Amino acid sequence: MGLKKYPEYSCCRTQCIFSSHADLLLYEEALEIAQIMDMALDANDMSKVEKSIEISRTYLTNLQKEVKLHSDFLEPHSMFLSRFSAAWIYTKILTLGVSVLERERRYEEAIELLKCLLSRSYCPGQRGSWILRLSIDLEHIGHLEESLLMAEKGIDDAWVRAGDRMALQRRILRLGKPPRRWKKPAFAKAVGRKIEEVNVRGRPLNSATGAKSIFYGYDGQQCSVEQLALQYYSGEEGGCWQGVHSEGGIWMTYFGLLMWDVLFADVPDVFQTSFQTAPLDLRTDSFYPSRESLIEAQLNNIHMGEAEKILAASWEAHFGTSCQGVNWDRHSIIELQTIASCIGGPALAAICRLLAEDYGSWAAGMPDLLLWRTSSDEKDLPCRKCGHSLSHGGNSELCSCCFQDAVNKTGTTGLQGEAKLVEVKGPRDRLSEQQRAWILVLMDAGMCVEVCKINEQPNEGE
Repeated sequence: MGLKKYPEYSCCRTQCIFSSHADLLLYEEALEIAQIMDMALDANDMSKVEKSIEISRTYLTNLQKEVKLHSDFLEPHSMFLSRFSAAWIYTKILTLGVSVLERERRYEEAIELLKCLLSRSYCPGQRGSWILRLSIDLEHIGHLEESLLMAEKGIDDAWVRAGDRMALQRRILRLGKPPRRWKKPAFAKAVGRKIEEVNVRGRPLNSATGAKSIFYGYDGQQCSVEQLALQYYSGEEGGCWQGVHSEGGIWMTYFGLLMWDVLFADVPDVFQTSFQTAPLDLRTDSFYPSRESLIEAQLNNIHMGEAEKILAASWEAHFGTSCQGVNWDRHSIIELQTIASCIGGPALAAICRLLAEDYGSWAAGMPDLLLWRTSSDEKDLPCRKCGHSLSHGGNSELCSCCFQDAVNKTGTTGLQGEAKLVEVKGPRDRLSEQQRAWILVLMDAGMCVEVCKINEQPNEGE
């Protein structure tokens, strides 16, 4: 087993995580209840599940009356530390409790819990999910007007973002038809934009509902829908693209490498130990304002086409160091630089901006496939420097070795090309609201995005 290398950063602690020893004990007690809840769910012990829910609800109900809030002693820039509080853990338990009650179709009880959660200020990043669930549960019990009002109220909540916001907007359009509402909301046109779709036929190995779709690929081997789509796009009919099935993986790697100095900048209280792979405030609203000038400067560099040089410098300085989201093994630096050149500075900067401003909301749901192709594909010509074959499939003037040397010297590939993002859906799949939200913001950023629908090829004679 190899040693794990952590990033270099400064631990600047300006305040204690816990205001007192009693606070710490309350936090530990909450963690024990959370563990009991998890074990009870695994054992399907509903009596213990319900007891854990009741303990959590009682604590949160009495908290403001009897106990000083954990956040009362925190500075505004350190509110992210409130996750280390009993209230935060009990809120998570109740959120899980809502799912349990909904699964058993106990919607009235789920509605009570959701209203309890929304009446408090803990875990604000969950508000979008709570409001969406509340609107859906109200519809389940036939309260359509109240369900619509909750959705309309929800989109005005500053904490409702990304996929949750998209889901609420689409609920408003569905529920808010005459005679409930006569006027279309202003966002109707934006939400209803057409998303390009490509249909690909494949021979299925299984057709069971609920099972992961397996197809026979173009090479006759069994493959997933994503692998089948990659095979389609690599052929002439699909456009001769190179590609990877990455979902968010490659984008997290890009964000980590391009924003390394931002992530590990000297910010008070975000690094409590020497064994962190990311600052504690990364998934919170504290991240961007605490580093605004650094972030804006780096985004400007990326937008102006400096991404390849930044990637090269970050790769050389930090290779192998653990950083949240960065995968050192999946792609070579040359491949990352080539893809970045095809994506282009403005689009890459737009994606990094979303993650910098709201990592928690946008870290999931990106399209399955990232495709790219360079503007030149003249692989049979000789290298202009050494005369060898252009076998690497990149630059049309240099072979692999000379190309690598040139990149090492200049820090860029010198390539031009284009990129495309593709969300792949099997025969019985549909877009999630988070995926739809990502597709629309990527379209706004000027990227080519489409949905590839894999359909089952009809049997002969049908």
